[in-house]
Amino acid sequence: MTPPGRTEMLISVIARLLEGCRHVAVGASSPIPGSGALLARSLSNDGMRVSVLGSRRNNFFTNGGVELFDLAAEGRIDAFFLGGGQIDGRGNINLVGVGDYPTGEVRWPGSFGSAYLYYLVPRVILFREEHTRRVMVPQVDFVSAPGTSEGIHRPGGPFAMVTGLGLFHFDRDRGRFRLESVHPGHTVEEIRDNTGFDFECPASAPFTPVPHAEILAAIRGPIRDEIAETYPRFASQLARA
Repeated sequence: MTPPGRTEMLISVIARLLEGCRHVAVGASSPIPGSGALLARSLSNDGMRVSVLGSRRNNFFTNGGVELFDLAAEGRIDAFFLGGGQIDGRGNINLVGVGDYPTGEVRWPGSFGSAYLYYLVPRVILFREEHTRRVMVPQVDFVSAPGTSEGIHRPGGPFAMVTGLGLFHFDRDRGRFRLESVHPGHTVEEIRDNTGFDFECPASAPFTPVPHAEILAAIRGPIRDEIAETYPRFASQLARA
């Protein structure tokens, strides 16, 4: 069996972060988080539910995002994924654009319901493959969704961040990221060089565990086939078991 590629590493990392969840929701344009959620469900013995927007097989919503928001408000979604064109060290994300709003030259799709879900879903995982100073900035230009909120009851918020270089957990009390592991082939120094904010780091950061043969076979077999229903091009790029 060929060794795992970066995509397969990220899928396995996400699956581990979802252990113990009852209901995981995955938004649009999220093939890697979607694959990670499906892998987590395949490994779960607790009947985990996975809702993937854009899927027919794994989406029981009849009114799109409206039901997603209702379930979040009722406390019936345990995990969700958010990204951002910019992410800063306080867990703030920017989905609007670069520069002074509203005159910035670079515009992105917009915030949609990111702030709403960020406040309500207990285990929000930030996901961004690109890990550069262009993305990991000292302070976002526009706060689409805040990572922390002073004096406000907030059951939800950032739980972890997965990038192409490493895995971080977020300390909500301190409002800071902590590096948990470095993906194989990368170093702590590389992560520091490509991050525009400070973060906590252990004296010796471990490497992210490589998915073992059984997990890799699942990703390249049933998970690949299942995610192909929603993301056929992405699935075609995954190795076959």
